[in-house]
Amino acid sequence: MSGALKGFARREWGSLFLTVRGALAARGWRAVPMTLAAVCLTSLFQLVQNQDWGYRPVQAVGSVRAEDPLWLALLRTPLSLFVPALDLPVWGALAQILLVFGIAEICLGRRRTLALAYLATLAGTLYARIGVALGPDVPLGLPASDARVVDTGPSAAVVGLAVYVCWRHRARWTGGLVILAMVVEVMVKNNLAGKEHLAAIAAVLLLVGFLRWRERGQDGGVGPRPGTRSWKPPIRS
Repeated sequence: MSGALKGFARREWGSLFLTVRGALAARGWRAVPMTLAAVCLTSLFQLVQNQDWGYRPVQAVGSVRAEDPLWLALLRTPLSLFVPALDLPVWGALAQILLVFGIAEICLGRRRTLALAYLATLAGTLYARIGVALGPDVPLGLPASDARVVDTGPSAAVVGLAVYVCWRHRARWTGGLVILAMVVEVMVKNNLAGKEHLAAIAAVLLLVGFLRWRERGQDGGVGPRPGTRSWKPPIRS
């Protein structure tokens, strides 16, 4: 690897790599208990919903559709994050949770990771309702048939967490690549899931904008940031 590439890798992923490596070296899998619990819960939902007797109970606690009453959708949204989509391989959802949730749990702490995952998932859930109400003739609208689509899985949370962690650790190119990939996804396959990913990104970017505005108000915009010598990773909750 050339010096330029090494320098780029150090700037892009150095802070993130050192934080994750340090936590795993010190505590091993004990550094990510929430992530392991999420993987187990997702596996359990997958096992149960594929049984003749288990599909309806899983749908009752974690299935969200835009046509559902809002109060019911909000009640089911937290668990919907851990219910794998039936039309996608479960190993993909498990890999996403293990990798992205694990990195986020180490870098941000359990509480913040869960809060951001819920924010991103909720943004997608609410967007589906708005999109259906707008209709297919509007650029961000959705056809009425999407109101009946079962909306589950961790993908919106994964995308939102990835963007936030990249911002917090100044991995700007990586965060931009994630956003670009989601835009391309919508262009190639213009479906509900892809647009919900964009809604999740929009919610996280709004949060990032608010946090940057608050930080500038507190320190005049010159406070330490991730990747600088004076910055320290946040204490895990």
